[in-house]
Amino acid sequence: MDAVEKAVMLRVYLGESDEVGRKAAYKAIVELLRKEGIAGATVLRGVMGFGKKSVLHTASPLRLSGDLPVVIEVVDAQHHIERVLPKIAPMVRGGLIVKLPVDAFVRAE
Repeated sequence: MDAVEKAVMLRVYLGESDEVGRKAAYKAIVELLRKEGIAGATVLRGVMGFGKKSVLHTASPLRLSGDLPVVIEVVDAQHHIERVLPKIAPMVRGGLIVKLPVDAFVRAE
């Protein structure tokens, strides 16, 4: 039987070239989430997007690097998300963090 649990989805919007120290920001954030015991995280790379400065970033065969948009999605219990959010926030410079309540459908094994 499947169970429905109340959870929180955290979405972190970054640029592919954003860094924390000398490491890609998305890698640093996912490594932190794993170290902190978060249930899971997925990094999605966009093919086109723009942010608050309205600079259009796109994947194009004519450009070597387009600084494509990157989204990290995380779903876990609210108390886990609230615990890691203060550690993630300083790592996101110029990006956006969104927190949404979700119903997580958990498959019982």
